[in-house]
Parts: sequence; C-alpha cells; structure tokens
Amino acid sequence: MDEVEVVVAHSERATLRVGDVFLKVDPDRARIDAEVEAMSLAPVPTPEVLWRKPPVLAIAAVPGTALGRLGRPSTRSPAAWSAAGAAMRKLHEAPPPARPGRAGRSTVALAAELDDECELLVSRNVLPADLVIRNRQVAEAALRPWTPAFTHGDLQIAHVFVDDDEVTGIIDWSEAGRGDALYDVATFTLGHEEHLDDVIDGYGTAVDLDVIHAWWSLRSLLAVRWLIEHGFDAFAPGCEVDVLRSRM
Repeated sequence: MDEVEVVVAHSERATLRVGDVFLKVDPDRARIDAEVEAMSLAPVPTPEVLWRKPPVLAIAAVPGTALGRLGRPSTRSPAAWSAAGAAMRKLHEAPPPARPGRAGRSTVALAAELDDECELLVSRNVLPADLVIRNRQVAEAALRPWTPAFTHGDLQIAHVFVDDDEVTGIIDWSEAGRGDALYDVATFTLGHEEHLDDVIDGYGTAVDLDVIHAWWSLRSLLAVRWLIEHGFDAFAPGCEVDVLRSRM
C-alpha cells in the first residue's frame, strides 16, 4: 500500500503524494483555476490533471527528478540548467493568460509592499538594518516597466524536473499569469548564482543582470518573515538570508 507523503504543508495550502498522484489542497479556488488554466496553455511539459473537486486538485507525477532545491548544491549538469533556460524562454514567448500572475503585480503596489516589509524586518529585529537598507537599494532596479509575458510565477528549481538533460515537467502553476519574465529567471536562479550563465545560454537572449540581482533581493526581502512564520528556515545556508548577504 502506498504511503502518504507530505510534500509541503502550511496554513495556506498543502500538497500530498500518494504513489504517482499528487493531491493539492487549496481553499483558494482562484489559485486552483489559475493552475489548471496555465497548465492547459503552457507550451512546456506539465503534469496531467487527473481530477478536481474543490478544494482538491489531483495531478499525475511527472517523470524525471527535480533539478535541485534551494540551499543545496545541484548535481545537475550545465546542459540540464541550459535546457531549463530554453524551456523558460519558450514559455515566456507564448501568448500570456488574461489574468495577472504573481510576477505581474504593479510596480507601485510592489514598492509599497516592499517598503512596509523592510520596516517590519528592521523594527522587529528580524534582520540588521544595514542588510535591509542595502538590499532595498538593490531591489529598486526591479521596479521598472516590463513587457507582459506568460510567467510561471514560482519557478523554483524544485518545480522543474529533468531527465537526461531534458526538461520532463514543470509543476506548481498556481501563481502563473501575465508578468515580468525576469522574475521567473531570478526565481529560478535564486541561491544558485553559479548556474546563471548556463540558464542564460539556454534562454538564448541577453538579460539585464541588474534586474536579476534586484529580483533576488526583492523576493528574499518579501519572503524572509513569511518563511519564518510558516516554519521554514530562511537562515539556512544558501537560502534567502544568505542571498541578501551576498549583495553586501
């Protein structure tokens, strides 16, 4: 009999694995709708939707193994990272969904959220003031006009599966929609700066490195407190706080 594996669980949602089936439990129906729509439109390998009965979505496991995880060295070849970059470019060139995704928040709203979060990080002694101030300065470069693209919105390396240096599946599309393509590139390379050149080689076009660095800082600043409050360790080696320290 297959055991139930808890893949991820926190107060917002949970994902369970039973054999080759993933059960995603999410009370936010809009996120489930966005995920199903995005997987049906994306021109890259995605999981098969087996059934859905809100608040549960059942999807099939994809072949291969995840490219890696934040905070752990990736053993995958440069060719695998390059293949992921090529898949990302294919996604970004596709007609984007009508709905905005996580990477599509307005720069005005994002700047306001970032300033509020930076104030909390300092006032609650979560992070040193100089670390927050420096990374807020770096993050400013991400707050610029961008051309809407089809974005995944949470393109962590754990969400990209590969086999024999080919992308076999990309999972977790609940944050997908219209957004800034460089947000995906930055999310994918967060904590793995040594693989950025391989990803860009596969992506096939030049990217603004200042914007990538800015998104690393911005995403990390917004994530640290949430991660701590939901039982994750943002201070683990190679994770968000180390990313912030690397900008000093």
